[in-house]
Amino acid sequence: MTVRTRIAPSPTGDPHVGTAYVALFNLCFARQHGGQFILRIEDTDQVRSTEESEQDILQALRWLGLEWDEGPDVGGPHGPYRQSERKDSYRQYALDLVTKGHAFYCFRTPEELDAIREERKAKGLNPGIKGDLELPEEEVKRRLEAGDPYVIRMKVPENGVCEIEDMLRGTIEIDWSQVDSQILLKSDGMPTYHLANVVDDHLMEITHVLRGEEWINSAPKHKLLYEYFGWDMPVLCHLPLLRNPDKSKLSKRKNPTSINFYERMGFLPEAVTNYLGRMGWSMPDEREKFTLDEMIENFDIQRVSLGGPVFDVEKLRWLNGQWIRDELSDDQFIERMRRWWFNEEALRELVPHIKGRAEVFSDVATMASFMFSGMLNLKPEDFSHNKLDEAQVKRVLQFTLWKLEAQRHWSKENIFADIKTLAKAMGLKMGDFMFAIFVAIAGTPNSWSVMDSMAILGPDMTRSRLRHALDVMGGFSKKETKRVEKEYAALLAE
Repeated sequence: MTVRTRIAPSPTGDPHVGTAYVALFNLCFARQHGGQFILRIEDTDQVRSTEESEQDILQALRWLGLEWDEGPDVGGPHGPYRQSERKDSYRQYALDLVTKGHAFYCFRTPEELDAIREERKAKGLNPGIKGDLELPEEEVKRRLEAGDPYVIRMKVPENGVCEIEDMLRGTIEIDWSQVDSQILLKSDGMPTYHLANVVDDHLMEITHVLRGEEWINSAPKHKLLYEYFGWDMPVLCHLPLLRNPDKSKLSKRKNPTSINFYERMGFLPEAVTNYLGRMGWSMPDEREKFTLDEMIENFDIQRVSLGGPVFDVEKLRWLNGQWIRDELSDDQFIERMRRWWFNEEALRELVPHIKGRAEVFSDVATMASFMFSGMLNLKPEDFSHNKLDEAQVKRVLQFTLWKLEAQRHWSKENIFADIKTLAKAMGLKMGDFMFAIFVAIAGTPNSWSVMDSMAILGPDMTRSRLRHALDVMGGFSKKETKRVEKEYAALLAE
């Protein structure tokens, strides 16, 4: 048997360090066994998936030195490698399950489903949807002929226990009563993750699935689908989730989670990959600094610890410093600096904003320092404004952050449109609204166009600086956040 692993990111946002972490372990496991590593794009969510996000993911993984044997950009014998290009085949698999009695047409409206959930809850049952939604054959035929919208759901046992074998955790037992009748085919004809995942892993001959532990609860559905289709199930391995330093689940609100952020900050890709390799795993000799090749050579999945590995940016900075001092000659240091920011392409973007303001070249260092910086050294008093109080400033920062987090097509024009919409909705003049944004991004209200700065800095650094500014201002408590979220939703609805 040839070992074949895969990573299957959804192109719906920034390239996440969690994706890179799982990709790294899949790559090492495959290479250590002389196998292949496949990259597949799971873009069944056609509303949120974008080509920009896909390219961002591919570029970020390659920046880290993670290369795949088959994928949407390199091809392979099991293509296509985008689920959107395979969608016609999924429908037939779903219909085959209906024919075999393992799935059924569901015509229930969202309101009807909510009522059923409440009824099940009142009876002390799990509120998940079960196979009792199935209609008589004649009724199904009549509604199909009438063109009524439907989804296809899989049938799931009401009682009993599902046993899942995991490489790290042994036998995992999950009550079938906790598992709902998963939708397999949506009303728009697109498959859900669960159907597409199983079908594609089978057709692409995936032998081992290494994924985050958040997928453990989905494992019974996948096991059942393999049984329904009569296919062998890949070996499962659920990796521990990355954690913030406070041990909470890694989240962008507490930690920069985009790989692009670390590239833009000036981290070495070798150091980031090295650090991800230490997330729950260690070399046999326990050394902290090692190359990707050394990790592959010594990789043993059984050395993965199930304790939640902590992703600590300060620890990463320390490790990155070790790489800079130990691995880079002076010439290499200069070359890496040049590739990071001090190259003609990057500097050319700044020239239009600097040239008209500089009187001598030494002006440039002060004028443009914020473009070459990470998180700025801000203080609460930097945000003092004669027309906005502290609460308004915090809302400007928070609403702008939320708005820009939803922006998938990053450009000066789109940034301006988002901010103009917010300022109008909040009843603030653009000059007053922009004050806090200028300070958050440039460290001063007296800079060139902050829209241009955000466009050049990119979405990851821009959002990180807005989060940092919020932290400097004290942010919002959990209770306050819920209230502010409602205010934000009301503003957008107007």
